[in-house]
Amino acid sequence: MGNITMRGSRELVTGGAKSPEEGPPATLHTQVYKAIIKEDCTAIQALLRSHPVNQPITVLANSTINRSLGSKMQSIIPIHLAAEYHRAQSLRCLLEHGADPDIRDTRGLTALHLMLLHWPVTSSTLTKPGNRIQRLLTDLQRKAMACLRVVCEHGAQVNACVDNSNKLSPLHLAVTYGTYPVLAILAQNGAHINAINESSMTPLHMAADILNKEMMETLIACGANVNCAVSCTGNTALKLAVCTASSKAGRLLAAGISCIRVLLTHGAHVNAQDHKGLTAMHEACFGGREAIIHLLLEFEANVNILTKNGESPIYMYLQRRSNIRDTALLAKLLYHTYPLRLTNSQGILPAGIMLLEFQLLRETLVKLSQKPLSLEDICKRNIRNLYGERYKQHVKHLLPGKMWSSVYGYYDLACLLK
Repeated sequence: MGNITMRGSRELVTGGAKSPEEGPPATLHTQVYKAIIKEDCTAIQALLRSHPVNQPITVLANSTINRSLGSKMQSIIPIHLAAEYHRAQSLRCLLEHGADPDIRDTRGLTALHLMLLHWPVTSSTLTKPGNRIQRLLTDLQRKAMACLRVVCEHGAQVNACVDNSNKLSPLHLAVTYGTYPVLAILAQNGAHINAINESSMTPLHMAADILNKEMMETLIACGANVNCAVSCTGNTALKLAVCTASSKAGRLLAAGISCIRVLLTHGAHVNAQDHKGLTAMHEACFGGREAIIHLLLEFEANVNILTKNGESPIYMYLQRRSNIRDTALLAKLLYHTYPLRLTNSQGILPAGIMLLEFQLLRETLVKLSQKPLSLEDICKRNIRNLYGERYKQHVKHLLPGKMWSSVYGYYDLACLLK
């Protein structure tokens, strides 16, 4: 196929049959192979009278049939060959003549698994719309989708996991290999949308972890539980998305924020805690990404929740030097935080403010943490907690300008440090 990239390995199952040059059975295998690749259904039907449909065929990989496979003998079940190379007509013909859609190769893969592992890659960034390569890639996608529909129509087990330690279902495979167009088809044919793999992750957890918005939207539309937690960690899709997005910048950060918003607008619990007591806000504060923190505040994230080790979100923020230097964001977090807890349950201060360059700030924050709020500050805090960031512009129309500015103003750290 030239420069067209296909996902997965092209290695076939090694068999022990004789070489095509060694006798009639090998010649028959070669004919079956050619008929499937060429989608010659008349030839396939005739050849199946001599070759059982669910028995492997063996060909010499360096023969004229396919020089790209290497020099070893290669063996493959006919339906797997049709699925791997996305030959929809051959696939339908084989299934109509008794092929088992769920037969597995020696790696524990079914025809559906192979189809997903070898799904054609397309990228709008690599090719211009309408050119020859893009048309060819689009055609490959169309053929792959046709094959998927064929195997689903013929009763393929859409929840059959790969027979290895990962226990990936077809939905998990689709997410892993970026084949989001197949998610809806699999779900419509009975795939368990909240199935878990060996790591107790659902397809939505995986999609959130890699910040794939299209997959997330499709999975949610098909009924994925946005608040399902990974049993071994307690992580939700929201927390996974925040963790990944916090390590990004520029356009990747913007894409991550878009994914986080998708989860929040579809009901993700913004204050859900994992097994260590960490929330999405803890992760966002540690990452120090202002846009993520603002988004979580917009959806009423609580900045005063403590982890099991007694760490607040602002404690996480003060762990890193780069965060502390962003005094404007620090001021905003301080104004949302009460009481200000600078230490964890062991009485240890955050590592960041222990640096010599932040000595003056550390002393100021310690004094601030020991100073109780005035009645006025308590009232302002209650208004902010009641209306949050999302409705602060609405509150602006209800309060006098100076009062609103006082309620939604932030600490001037420069003044605090004098």
